[in-house]
Amino acid sequence: MTTSSRRRALLWIAPALLLVLVLLYLPLIQNIRLSFFNWSIFDQQMHFVGLENYRKAFSDPFLGTALRNNIAYAAVSLIVQVGFGLVLAALLDRFAAGRLQAFLRSVYFLPATISMTVTGVLFTFVYDPEVGFLNAALDAVGLESISRAWLAEPSTAMWAIIAMSQWQWTGYITALLLVAIQRIPDDLYEATALDGAGPMRQFFSITVPLTREMIAILSLVTVSNALLLFNEVIVMTNGGPNNSTQVLGTIVYQNAFVNDRMGYAATMATLVLAVTMGLGIVQMIWTRRKRVAL
Repeated sequence: MTTSSRRRALLWIAPALLLVLVLLYLPLIQNIRLSFFNWSIFDQQMHFVGLENYRKAFSDPFLGTALRNNIAYAAVSLIVQVGFGLVLAALLDRFAAGRLQAFLRSVYFLPATISMTVTGVLFTFVYDPEVGFLNAALDAVGLESISRAWLAEPSTAMWAIIAMSQWQWTGYITALLLVAIQRIPDDLYEATALDGAGPMRQFFSITVPLTREMIAILSLVTVSNALLLFNEVIVMTNGGPNNSTQVLGTIVYQNAFVNDRMGYAATMATLVLAVTMGLGIVQMIWTRRKRVAL
């Protein structure tokens, strides 16, 4: 590429780069700067406190609860959305075709098109201890001893939120993985079948390796979304009961807009950024090494 071509290319992408700089990177830098201050939205004065907000954050009892909840959400989402989604996509590719496959793909994808607020309200009724569908179903099959107020008990509230999210997003991940599987040449499956490989051997020897990049991307997105978890908790429990469903996003929100501790909220947001970037870098390095190994 000549110098003039490079200049023209830079000229074309300059508006996009400017928008990214102004709308993404400058706010990130400003948030990190504000994390070293104590300030209120109603007060013009900002007081420099250095690393004091970070010391408070690491001793905050709710931070440990939030991290555990985010990690639990990420772990379950990787297993269910990516792991089970890959198995479901492979089954759809093998045993469903034509209109049946299109119909099932639409059915699985449908929950992802529903607003998070609507989904949260819907599952609030599903989990209702008096009129909810879940307790009614358990009672109908003789498991009334398991019935409980799912969103009102600290031991079950977070798991109920996690279960709702799996219902909404597993089908979406499945649809994307199905596209990746259908790009694999049929000749590979036919050749391994002639060599005596069964469905399980084909799945682990062909499907998984040849969809590794899509799996890596979806895993990265899933973990990032888990660390940014917010809407589900706000709609269904608002961090309760007894702060058992606090996550990193709700801690930032409550400190900023409920407790008016803007500097401390900026500190929490910076920690979320650091954790998200760290996990993303580790996952990209791991994916690159696996690609080189192949």
